[in-house]
Order: sequence, then C-alpha cells, then structure tokens
Amino acid sequence: MDILSVLLLPEVFLVWTSLAKTIGLLGVILGLVSYTVYAERKVCALIQDRVGPNRVGIPLTLLGLKKDIPFLGLGQPIADAMKLLLKENFMPGGVNKFYYYIAPKLAMIPPILVLAVLPFGSSLWGVPMVIADINIGVLYVFAVSSLGVYGIVLAGWSSNSKYPFLGGIRSSSQMISYELALGLSVIPVFMLCGTLSLPGIVDWQVQNGWLVAPWWPKGLDWRMILAGDWDAIRTACVAGFSLQRALLWIPMLISFFVFLIAMFAETNRLPFDLPEAEQELVGGYHTEYSSMGFALFFLGEYAAMIAGAGVIVTLFLGGWSLPLVPDGSLPGLAGLFFGLINIGVFFAKVCAILLFFIWVRWTLPRFRYDQLMKLGWYFFFELALANIFFAAFVLAYIR
Repeated sequence: MDILSVLLLPEVFLVWTSLAKTIGLLGVILGLVSYTVYAERKVCALIQDRVGPNRVGIPLTLLGLKKDIPFLGLGQPIADAMKLLLKENFMPGGVNKFYYYIAPKLAMIPPILVLAVLPFGSSLWGVPMVIADINIGVLYVFAVSSLGVYGIVLAGWSSNSKYPFLGGIRSSSQMISYELALGLSVIPVFMLCGTLSLPGIVDWQVQNGWLVAPWWPKGLDWRMILAGDWDAIRTACVAGFSLQRALLWIPMLISFFVFLIAMFAETNRLPFDLPEAEQELVGGYHTEYSSMGFALFFLGEYAAMIAGAGVIVTLFLGGWSLPLVPDGSLPGLAGLFFGLINIGVFFAKVCAILLFFIWVRWTLPRFRYDQLMKLGWYFFFELALANIFFAAFVLAYIR
C-alpha cells in the first residue's frame, strides 16, 4: 500500500486534516492577535488625534543599508513580541509560586480551545472547515470559555498583593453576573434553528438568512442572476418581506444585543474593564507579572476577543456565508476558490467586530462597579429571560 492510499484511509485522513486545520488556524489567530494590538493602537491614535506606531517597519540597517523603511509601523507587533521575550521574568518573593506560574497559561488556553468548534469556512476539497464538528458546540463554547476566569482569579490570589486580589474578585463577580445573560440570550437561536451545532446554525442561516437581517431574499441564488431570470429574482425579493420574518427579527435582534454587550463583560473590555482598572488597581490581576507572564495575559485577552467575535459571527451574522457567494462544494478550482472566499468572509466579519470592540473602548467611559452589577442583574438578565418567552410566542404563532 503506497503513502497516498494510507493518507486516504478514513482514520488517517481525519487525523492529518484535523492537524493541518489546527496548525493553520492557530497561525492565523496568533497573527491576528498581534495585529489586533497594532490596530487598537492605531485606532486609539486616530480617535485621540495622534499618529500611533509608525516607525518599526523593514529593518534594512541590519543588512548594512543606511535607513529602515517605516512601512506604516507594521513591524511594531514583532518588536513588542521580541521585547517581551527578552525581558527578565521577575517573580516577587511573596507569591504562591505554583499558582502564580500556571495562572497566565490558564487565561490563554480557553480562548484557543473555543476556536476548535467554530466553522471558519465551508469546505476545501470536501474537507469541512471546522476542527471539531460536535453536536453540542455552543454548550462546549460556554463550558470552555468560562474557565478563563480561573486564570485571572488565581493570578489575583497567588500574587499576594491587594490590587491583584481585588482585580481577581471583580473578574469572578463580573463573570457570574454576565454569564447568565450570555447563556439565556442564545436560547432563542436554538429554538429557531433547532440545533446546538455551530455548523448547523450556520447552515440554517445559509438557507434562511442571517438572524439579524430583517429582510432576506428567499431562494435567491447566484445562478438566477447569471441566467437573467428576473421573474425568479423578483419573486425571491418579494418573499424576503414577510410578517414572519419581521416578527422573528425582533427577538433575534434582542438576543444579538444582549450577547454582544455580555461579550464585552466576559472579555473584560471597556466599559467593563473593572478587573484591570489602571486608575484604581494599577493593572489589576496582572500587576505583579512581567515578561512572558504578562504577555500571556495580554495575548489571552485579545484571543478571547477574537474567539468571542467568532462566536458572534457564527451565531448571528451567518458565519462564513455571504449573499450570492457559493460555498466550497462546487467541483474543481471553482470549489477551491469559493472555499477560500468563504474563509476570507468569516475573518473579515471577525475583524469588523474587533474594530467595533476597539472603537467602543476608546469612546465610552468605564462603569462604576455598582452600575456594572445593576446592569447585569437588573437589566440584561431580565431582558434575556423575557426574550425567551417572546421568541416562544412568535415561533408558536408562525408555526
């Protein structure tokens, strides 16, 4: 039996394709994490009428030339990574060393694990672009993502310092407060789509339209436009306007709103960054960390942003789908081309959500802690719970 035949055996094929998808996705995500930091610094500078990173580019002086090429400062993430790698990893004397050491790793691992169940494309050469297609994908996301707070709490407690300890306590309280609203907000999605599988939810949106779209041309296909079948196009566009669609859009939009705001709280982003709160707690839970310990917390926060943005895109914005764009199931080079387009569409949507996260951070002030708690328990929890009943009534009326 030759090597090709061995690689095509079902068990072997599953192993090496899963490994290839894992390595490829990790490479993209780690690069996206680095340049999300760069984008945040540039957007912050733009909002504050500054320049931002603009010097570190192509280091031609290392090759003996007289001048570097700034290239818009795109080399800044690489310089930051090298700085953090070369800094001394100082461990204060009074810390609980074991928990102090593992806390940054516990903060970094959960967001990476969430990526395993996100369908980041349709298919390439018949291979679905999801690492683990499990039928309880959303429950897996909630279970794994909630573990990230353990790293923050352990960092705050093991540092044996009052400011990190306060940051860890704040983070655990915040997670408990908004995890309820986060979980309740997606129940209407399950009720409508009838599945907990993330690829299944995306497939439902491919067939029926994105959940946050109030109008969707029912049955409109790119083949109709190429064939010039204007009667079919007109029928599909008219079918996109319906009372059922409008009624369903209301609970889905409420779910999207609650989920998006709760995701800000879950990722400790402004205006919910009370666990760090530099003006009050110096740096919060990572005050006593330096070098790669601090870098892992930093990367974990941005990896959590990317994972959260990917979940938002998957649940509410159609995942990798785009109207009138075919998926990767077409034969030959067309399938490869559109499969790559689907992957690009998914990451373009993720980048758009990340830019929204960044814009909010540099636009809104931080909540007081009592405001944060009241918003979670007195508003979002009740809103998400009432939305479940409203979605149930709408679905009962439609069906």
